[in-house]
Amino acid sequence: MTVQLKKDQTLTLKIKRLGINGEGIAYYKRLIIFVTGALPHETVTAKITNVTERFAEARLVTIKQPSPDRVVPPCPVYDICGGCQLQHLAYARQLDFKKDLLAQALEKFKPQNYQHYELRKTIGMEEPWHYRNKAQFQLQKNPTTQQVEAGLYRPNSHEIVPLTDCLVQEPATQKVINVVTRLLTKYDLPIYDERKNSGILRTLMVRVGVKTGEVQVVFISKTKKLPRINPVIREINERLPEVVSIMQNIQDQKTSVIMGAETIHLWGKPSIEEKLEQVTFELSPRAFFQLNPQQTKVLYAEARNALDLTHVKTVVDAYCGVGTIGLSLAEKVTEVRGMDTIPQAIADAKKNAARMQLTNTHYEVGTAEKLLPQWLAEGFKPDAIIVDPPRTGLDQKLLHAITRYPSQQMVYISCNVSTLARDLVSLSKIYHVDYLQSVDMFPQTARCEVVVKLTKK
Repeated sequence: MTVQLKKDQTLTLKIKRLGINGEGIAYYKRLIIFVTGALPHETVTAKITNVTERFAEARLVTIKQPSPDRVVPPCPVYDICGGCQLQHLAYARQLDFKKDLLAQALEKFKPQNYQHYELRKTIGMEEPWHYRNKAQFQLQKNPTTQQVEAGLYRPNSHEIVPLTDCLVQEPATQKVINVVTRLLTKYDLPIYDERKNSGILRTLMVRVGVKTGEVQVVFISKTKKLPRINPVIREINERLPEVVSIMQNIQDQKTSVIMGAETIHLWGKPSIEEKLEQVTFELSPRAFFQLNPQQTKVLYAEARNALDLTHVKTVVDAYCGVGTIGLSLAEKVTEVRGMDTIPQAIADAKKNAARMQLTNTHYEVGTAEKLLPQWLAEGFKPDAIIVDPPRTGLDQKLLHAITRYPSQQMVYISCNVSTLARDLVSLSKIYHVDYLQSVDMFPQTARCEVVVKLTKK
């Protein structure tokens, strides 16, 4: 039976649970309706904004019966900025939601024996604000005020919401962004206009080493040419002594990928330093590093706990980035091998290993799906493999290599419960899933990281 719903139609709905993006889920004659801003157990009126055969989307109009877990979002632009999705939900319930999200994903993909998996309580933060060590804010020139503004896109749009006080950013990154955008206005740098496809400067990236206090500024531009940048650099030196590295990255493609392949060193050091536990890392602009250093310690401790190091001598760190996880294990094992597709990340990993005087690490540029079978063919047989893939999950070729040549132990660190559950369909045929431990790396958002312990059957 086809449900007749029309755009702009108003309905009274009972919210059942939260969906993968933090939206409320209700049903109307068996049709699923996603209601942005609504919470479980609430009765709301909502206006339909989009209808398809499989689902509808709606905007929250009024809350007739509020949830006891509803709180007032402290951010003044929360409703229009796309950065956070859960500020209106009490933090303890956010942690419950992230565990439930994992359960929903497993129920959808149904990996072997999933009903009996141990889902551990999400590990949260004591102070779930001001945790992000990197900001990547889009730039625009306000046509009315002629001021340069930096911010994030509204959900499902390319309209920028200017941000001068983001509550999930480390204060140091926001301070630097505010000063630099004023300098971009002062020296009239050509800001990229997407609609007109004119201008040069697209994005401002600022990253802070929380333990070292070092800050890096990256200007992401459409062309190599960047007029009037020298006086901006000069004033950054004068006003922001914490900035020790200024770089330029070229992104000349029309794409949602923020950074391009070419990076130019403008001033100072080419990378900044960050410390995590006993390890010091060098971070170049394109090198991946977790966005929440405080919870990263928790995440990597959980990854180490998931390995039985009494039986592990050789480890593969797939998607290794600058070597964070593997280097934290290196002193406890015979050999760590890591791979990444970004050459600068591998260069940083090698530097980080050398600084720690580690001689039992090997880092190589390339994809895990190519290098792992190659290493296996050469006779290297890892006791354990750690994977920390992007949101798209494991590459199918890598998944095939892992299931064909399984190590005795495996740890899967996931930042997307859907692709994790999908990958576990294949992995659970070879491995016993011991437990899944959620770690809240991104408070106030619908995203969550999960550490999965797997042991070969």
